[in-house]
Amino acid sequence: MIRVIVADDQEPVRTGLRLLLDAQPGIEVVGEAADGVEAVRLAQRVRPDVALVDIRMPGLNGIEVTSLLAGDRVAEPIAVVVITTFDLDEYVHGALRAGAKGFLLKEAGPHLIGEAVRAAANGDALIAPQVTLRLLGEFSRPAKAVRQPSAPLTAREEEVLALLAAGLTNTEIGERLYLSLGTVKTHIAGVLAKLGVRNRVEAAMWAYESGRADGSVNRD
Repeated sequence: MIRVIVADDQEPVRTGLRLLLDAQPGIEVVGEAADGVEAVRLAQRVRPDVALVDIRMPGLNGIEVTSLLAGDRVAEPIAVVVITTFDLDEYVHGALRAGAKGFLLKEAGPHLIGEAVRAAANGDALIAPQVTLRLLGEFSRPAKAVRQPSAPLTAREEEVLALLAAGLTNTEIGERLYLSLGTVKTHIAGVLAKLGVRNRVEAAMWAYESGRADGSVNRD
């Protein structure tokens, strides 16, 4: 059972997310928080598998909560998924930098929210496909200096990275490139190691910032 806490300063939103998640097989909401300070305390007390956190909350915002629960200096990080509205995209970018496993829009359907929670619990990350190109692309700055990989990416790794940045899951990448799931995971692990990043979200941001992401990639 995947144990989840929900943090949002609006009670109706928390209630809706709890009902949605509790209805998902294998997922259980074990706590709610109405502000960022309470979210951190709750997470540290109950040690959930995933914290679903709103980006704007009193006390501590979602970026600060993410950093405290999943940042580089956290000895035992907790997977954080940020949930937000599209007009707060700059905050989402900061949350991803702070270590969030992914982000969703509040109007995301039950399936996508469930998939994001499962991905985070499994150590993976999921970016809402409908905002991947618009949000990360808006914040990409190909002209600026970007950290180079420790070794050149192979042609296959470049393909996998472009599809990853387009929001495709491992299964979808495998179907697109005719690769097994295990092979896809191996290529992604290679990409993460060469880029020196922690997860696929950071890899996606690197792809946009370096001009590696292909906005023409679709999800057919």
